Amino acid sequence: MTPRKPTNSSDEGMTNTSPVGKTYSFEATLENWAEGMDYCAAPVPTEITKALGTKAAVLVMARVNDSQPFKVSLFPVGGGKHYIRIKASVRRETKTKTGDRIQLRIKVLDRDDVEIPDDLMMAMHADGVEEAFMSLSPGKRNYIVRRIEDAVKPETRDKRIQEALAAAKKQR
Repeated sequence: MTPRKPTNSSDEGMTNTSPVGKTYSFEATLENWAEGMDYCAAPVPTEITKALGTKAAVLVMARVNDSQPFKVSLFPVGGGKHYIRIKASVRRETKTKTGDRIQLRIKVLDRDDVEIPDDLMMAMHADGVEEAFMSLSPGKRNYIVRRIEDAVKPETRDKRIQEALAAAKKQR
């Protein structure tokens, strides 16, 4: 791949300074983030981190090369920098490994916009914890929902729903 300057786009004519809805495209090298573990991430260019206007985690919909879109948070690493974790399933899909150059496309999502899966909603209703769950911070709700949606096995999904219920009960 030939190096390209990061690009961004947003709705024309908008004066909103929020990064929500903005898209960015950049190339990066996939790095191993945990010795002896299959945990990889890629650095987000400084100019994109600056454009995001936050040192906190940022929820995005991402694509690596021509992968299926996936939700992930850009995570802060200090010094005003962010990285993006690239799940093993995405690396398998794109046939990429540590050291490879990858093309990333990200769209900043609204943390407050959390779509609750039906099975989680039914479980919360049965336990009477919908209000407590909704009082969790948007980032926490998104994290819980993403973990449930990322479960491959039904028993893992059920376990994570029980963990979500426990988090809601603890919030009461």
